[in-house]
Amino acid sequence: MQRIKLKKLILFTLGILTPFTFTASQVNASSFGAEIFCTMRDGGNDHESSWEAAYTYIKKQKGGIFKVSPKQAASQITETVIRENEKFKYCTEYLDNLHPNRQLERDTQKEKKRKEKELQDRENKRKRLEKELEETNEEFTEETFERYSY
Repeated sequence: MQRIKLKKLILFTLGILTPFTFTASQVNASSFGAEIFCTMRDGGNDHESSWEAAYTYIKKQKGGIFKVSPKQAASQITETVIRENEKFKYCTEYLDNLHPNRQLERDTQKEKKRKEKELQDRENKRKRLEKELEETNEEFTEETFERYSY
């Protein structure tokens, strides 16, 4: 009986303490991820390379079965920069690249699809007109166009 109570107590304690250990490592990972991103951007690197370095670090530090999505990592970096404003004062200008304008992306993709469809329609129309012209040319013989044949 004592043994069962001891096992329950151990499991209960582990159940309580386990989330805190993962949260602490996640906070440290996002903090250092933000530091990587901001330092690289401030050093003159482009957004893509800075983002890839920070995201890769955050993914590696998270561990476990589930990985951090790009949106979550961007949110973690943003939260860290806002929370530690004094430390990352120079980095706030780069945060807009972490969260692109989704509506603008959708509009751009719609416009691209519309242009592709328009181009395809023009190509189909050109082919149809060429085919009609060939059919019309086949109807006329050389004799019909001879000018001085009386």
